Amino acid sequence: MELTGWVKNYEWGNKGISSTVAQLALANDPDFTLFDEEPYAEMWMGTHVCGVSVVKETSETLDRVLKKDLPYLFKVLSINKALSIQVHPNKCQAERLHAERPQIYKDPNHKPELAIALTPFLALCGFMPAQDIRDYVDEFQPLTQLLGKEAVDLLHTQTNAKGVKACYEKLMTSNEADILKCINLIAKNYKKGKTLTAGLILSNNLLPPPTELESNDLLDVFTNINRDFPGDVGVLSLFFLNLLRLSPGEAIFLGANEIHAYLGGDCVECMACSDNVIRAGLTPKYKDVEQLLASVNFESQHPDLKKFVPFRVDEQVSVFIPPVPDFAVMQIKIDHELESYTLEIKPFGSILIVLSGSRTLELKTKTGPKSIVLTRGSIVYIPVESAPEVKFTKAEDCGENFSGYIASYNYFRMP
Repeated sequence: MELTGWVKNYEWGNKGISSTVAQLALANDPDFTLFDEEPYAEMWMGTHVCGVSVVKETSETLDRVLKKDLPYLFKVLSINKALSIQVHPNKCQAERLHAERPQIYKDPNHKPELAIALTPFLALCGFMPAQDIRDYVDEFQPLTQLLGKEAVDLLHTQTNAKGVKACYEKLMTSNEADILKCINLIAKNYKKGKTLTAGLILSNNLLPPPTELESNDLLDVFTNINRDFPGDVGVLSLFFLNLLRLSPGEAIFLGANEIHAYLGGDCVECMACSDNVIRAGLTPKYKDVEQLLASVNFESQHPDLKKFVPFRVDEQVSVFIPPVPDFAVMQIKIDHELESYTLEIKPFGSILIVLSGSRTLELKTKTGPKSIVLTRGSIVYIPVESAPEVKFTKAEDCGENFSGYIASYNYFRMP
């Protein structure tokens, strides 16, 4: 079944045709109307109540056709401005939060998620090593003053999750005036390099030395976030969280209560079928700081360990296999010269989105064999009847390599 995705116009999305979401929506749906100044942030594919995919042939929603919900939600994101500092609750927390505040926490499900970069992608993910946090706190004196002697001393004597917790709780519960003062002092005093004498600069043609923010590779990110969210406590999370720069094809997995924020770039994202978010910064939306601090995992980890590496099946397919049953994601890359590729699958419903190239998808359905011509923007639901295999055969004018992603139930973890 060919599908139409559900486009979300959140204000942090890239605008107009610059958005990958808009480009894919235009390619997928001839009736899609593009507005140059409209942000196109996300495209949802699945059965979640807040954005159900539609079957092209019948105009029915996918959940009505399947008579059930899929365990995962598949998305494409195109990010121009930072998303919120956030965590996602585990299953027990989600059930409680939904029961207590259903207007904020919309469903009772957990929301582990996987993000795979389509372009150079910037994200904050988990707490950086406690020693690095301690060094930042010492280096940026306005931050030292904001956190106070007690929390900073604890971080020095217990350079671990306990010390990080004391400092981050102090940060997130500081009053707005003190937070703004701290950010402004860092912006004023730590963007300028240390002074070189004019004689040295003239005689040796030396460049000014890097500023503290530059030397820590934070200047551009700090400046951009502070411009978009002036005085927001989330700006100071830069000194606590790992800053990851992903190349296309690299991924991160975010388990329950893993603190994170996507800052820029395009990605494919897959998650359990939920929209539960506990926010605490970089957002005009409701901030549930108390709940975030009660939920978040304060354990630190080196940034290199945050990247999530796929399992390589063969030259054409790699699989991202997260430690949850709800979903897995297959990355497919087929050289345009390859006549045909057969993908082995299990009998679970899956969703394919095509990013480039053209192929003919041959699969079995309830009504018999079917062929679907795939091009950029194609979204296809692959039914359980298609198992044990689908074929990607060469299409006409296929001079471009084919690439796409398939989301499915995580049968790769089954014994």
